[in-house]
Amino acid sequence: MDGSGDHRLLKILHIDPEKNWGGGEAQVLGLLSYLAATGHRNDLLAHPGGLLLTRCQGIDVRARPIVMRNDADVRCVPALRRLIRRMSYDVVHFHTKRAHALALWLPRGRRRPKYVVTRRMDYPEPSSWYTRLLYNRRVDGVIAISQAIGNILTRAGVDREKIRCISSGVDPGKFAGIGMPAATADDIFVVGCLAALEERKGHRYLLEAAALLKASGLKIRYEIAGDGPKRAELEAEVARLGLRDQIRFRGFVTDTVEYFAGVDLLTMPSLYEGLGVAALEAMAAGRAVIATRVGGLTESVIDGVTGFLVPPRDAVALAGAIAELVRSRSLAQTMGSRGRERVRRQFSLENMARQNESYYYELVGVAS
Repeated sequence: MDGSGDHRLLKILHIDPEKNWGGGEAQVLGLLSYLAATGHRNDLLAHPGGLLLTRCQGIDVRARPIVMRNDADVRCVPALRRLIRRMSYDVVHFHTKRAHALALWLPRGRRRPKYVVTRRMDYPEPSSWYTRLLYNRRVDGVIAISQAIGNILTRAGVDREKIRCISSGVDPGKFAGIGMPAATADDIFVVGCLAALEERKGHRYLLEAAALLKASGLKIRYEIAGDGPKRAELEAEVARLGLRDQIRFRGFVTDTVEYFAGVDLLTMPSLYEGLGVAALEAMAAGRAVIATRVGGLTESVIDGVTGFLVPPRDAVALAGAIAELVRSRSLAQTMGSRGRERVRRQFSLENMARQNESYYYELVGVAS
């Protein structure tokens, strides 16, 4: 791999065996779109029934299916080893935790590709021999989508020099046509929540906050978008709290532009969060964000500027923050406007993709 040429094009293999995993596939799709437009060769191994394999059809990406039941499923390894040797990739990029484990079994040696993993979740990482083997010895670089994730990895024993923080991004232009929220005919404030219906997203604390706000007499409607294993349980809780007239479950939403156009602010009552792509999209749409002070949400949302940060598992604090913005639409709009500018400057999808490309070049050891 010599350094000749001003802009050497790379051969990159991307591996993403998850079926559906929230905003993650949008990040991979945005990266693939940028790299393909720049002229790099991109091969993709993705779940045969997943969104990513379907949505990449309009991009110059050579895609094929891969099936992994869990982290320990190595049935695909022999074929993957043959593919890597045959294609002589410069970089192999693992985009999910399930894919990370494959790095333990892939070719090593002087002519091997550079292996990169992206870590998106802020779950605690055990300080174990496995963690150190995987991240320190079997891969060449670790992309953390927030400083919070980088810190988790460091505490688990991952070498700090192996970690590069590259924030997730969104396309600000996609949301440019959304105006500031206006009062509805019945003057009911609309609060959104866009997240998989899973325990880690903390929906039950939003429901408890909604009950407190209803008791205070505020007129609020809630649009909960997303699906998942907790849906039936959450719907039962809505009925128990007497909130059926205020809360609507929208299911999985594909058109987030339409969704954010219909809400006044976004809540993210998460217990864990890598960065919060939904928060970035809401800010790109000019919506204030009320989020918990966990993980990368403390990096995406500026407390008191683009929204409010509240303690996790604290329905009273969440209700108080929502009430403040319901009572002051002008403050909500000001925060939304600041958030839109923040995303444009710091969290664009193109900026994220450029930083990934630059990191590839750094690992390969050639000038970009």
